[in-house]
Amino acid sequence: QVQFVESGGGLVQPGGSLRLSCTASGMFLEAYTIAWFRQAPGKQREVVAGISRGGNTNYADSVKGRFTISRDNAKNTLYLQMNSLKSEDTAVYYCRAWNSAGGFWGQGTQVTVSS
Repeated sequence: QVQFVESGGGLVQPGGSLRLSCTASGMFLEAYTIAWFRQAPGKQREVVAGISRGGNTNYADSVKGRFTISRDNAKNTLYLQMNSLKSEDTAVYYCRAWNSAGGFWGQGTQVTVSS
């Protein structure tokens, strides 16, 4: 059974940093393109950053220069380093993995940026 365990969310002040982790079991992340999505209250879920099997990365314009996505295939884990956080980054963050055979979602972790 495939399962993602997400961690690292929480409450942080504007300008602060958080590091999200998403550890997979029951599957090998190295076989998938993986990404972080987020969904703020009343808004649609949007992609934040993605990383291909070969390590190529893409970012939403709103997080470029502040967020860094990375993967550790040996640990079967995806990371999102978030710096210079803003109130508009407040959302539930989800990890997702997919390939031609299908895809999986994490359960989500809450990130709240507030003073």
